[in-house]
Amino acid sequence: MIRKVLEDSIKTALWEFKLDVTDLPAQAGISKINLEHPEELSHGDYSCNIAMVLAKLTGQNPREFAIKIVAKILEKKPKEVLKVEVAGPGFINFYLSPEFFTDQTKEILKADKKFGLNKNLKGEKTVIEYTDPNPFKEFHIGHLMSNAMGESISRIIEANGAKVKRACYQGDVGLHVAKAIWGIKQKGNIKNAYDLGQAYAFGAHAYEENENSKNEIIEINAKIYNRSDRAVNKLYDNGRKISLKYFEGIYKILGTKFDYYFFESKTGPFGKEIVEKNLGKVFEKSDGAVIFRGENYGLHTRVFINKEGLPTYEAKELGLAKIKYDKTKYQKSIVITGNEINEYFKVLLKAMSLIYPELAEKTRHVSHGMLRLPEGKMSSRTGDVITAISLLDTIKVKIAEKMTDREMSDKEKFEVAQKVAVGALKYSILKQVTGKDVIFDFDKSLSFEGDSGPYLQYSYARAKSILRRANKERVRPNTKKVGLDITILEKILYRFPEVVERAGSEYSPHYIATYLIELASSFNNFYAQGKIVDKHDTHSPYKIVLTEAFSIVLKNGLNLLGIQAPEKM
Repeated sequence: MIRKVLEDSIKTALWEFKLDVTDLPAQAGISKINLEHPEELSHGDYSCNIAMVLAKLTGQNPREFAIKIVAKILEKKPKEVLKVEVAGPGFINFYLSPEFFTDQTKEILKADKKFGLNKNLKGEKTVIEYTDPNPFKEFHIGHLMSNAMGESISRIIEANGAKVKRACYQGDVGLHVAKAIWGIKQKGNIKNAYDLGQAYAFGAHAYEENENSKNEIIEINAKIYNRSDRAVNKLYDNGRKISLKYFEGIYKILGTKFDYYFFESKTGPFGKEIVEKNLGKVFEKSDGAVIFRGENYGLHTRVFINKEGLPTYEAKELGLAKIKYDKTKYQKSIVITGNEINEYFKVLLKAMSLIYPELAEKTRHVSHGMLRLPEGKMSSRTGDVITAISLLDTIKVKIAEKMTDREMSDKEKFEVAQKVAVGALKYSILKQVTGKDVIFDFDKSLSFEGDSGPYLQYSYARAKSILRRANKERVRPNTKKVGLDITILEKILYRFPEVVERAGSEYSPHYIATYLIELASSFNNFYAQGKIVDKHDTHSPYKIVLTEAFSIVLKNGLNLLGIQAPEKM
């Protein structure tokens, strides 16, 4: 990457002043060269503050020191650099050459689908666990948040060279299942996932309001664990089957395909065994339960086996970590959940570190905020649930209304509306900094202009339309006759690989989302400045090259967000 070329150029210059960047004290804040893109493109393509950082160590004026550094850089100026200037109190600004941008555009066309990929994580096997809906409950908008984050992070980590396996962990046993089974027994025959959700809500309400019902549900919970009641088993098996089939339909819509499915019915017994083996060493008994006393480590206490002798979610997670490793032999395990269990996960990782230190070291917890609608919160316990399907259907209808004047068949409109609905939702989630809540605003999120998924998809469709027109009019792309001033579009296009690298190192899809909006904006400005396809314009072949390069980068970026790029809109 050009960033590495510039870093090496700066390091070589500093050597002339007997300064070794790798040797400088940490308090100097110079463990690495800091290169940034100036907000104003007129200030250069990269800017570095190294002179100001090192000024105190050298006893020199920052600007004067920057001038000296630039003089050394220019003695061995990289061919990719047009000029280097000092700005303000001592910033060093690099301006890249026109040839560099032309070469990068050619590289985009040559690399095509592979542009933006790197091998930084080559050889690393990573398991990413996300979505995790519970059978017998609805797949709600919170699961959409986890799925969007998890799928995007999976694709980004793959783009950085790792071998990624996707995992989904589901609670097919537990008190929530017992509540649903109790509700099914009261309500009668269950035909679909909606019926299961209603049965769960009915059981959850009874558990809170009626002591007899509560005791019955606790009894059912034990029967589910030990498979001791034939009638309960039949209800359980049927409900579980309905749920899992329902989930698969949603995964297909969202573009996710899991490699592994793990279930609490399997991790629970093993997790309980792990806890019992470490009783007296890591865990202790307390009021008939088994706990981990987190206060000893600056955390809080959690129950791992309850008074009924059943493993809690915490014990099951311990079992899951080992089962996952035995199954996949991962170098890294990334677990994506809502941020409401951040403190719980700290306790879990501490307990894990005392039993399986190597697994705790390999585990990384990435949390996201909550997805909400302007109306506020939801509750599966009360049945007031905003399901994934209902939200997507609502979005799809609104998108279809925007497309009534399009010259497309009804089938095409339906397919595009589906892609745009999913894209609108995913982009709204992924544009936010990881960990923050998301309020889905229908008007802004479904707009074909501005900061939205549909805007990105429409920009791609526009580019493809231009390319089809160029092909029809026999205006061929050509990089031999550039003849144009370097455009803002070119100054944005080449940055994609470094954005992918940063998003991968920080597990943060929002870097890609932000970049794509800037890219699409630069293309639409380019489009507005003049006709692209013109047989009489000698610059037209290169404009088509830039359009094709844009379409490649935008599609690659959308793919990393898990968003499809429609050819027509």
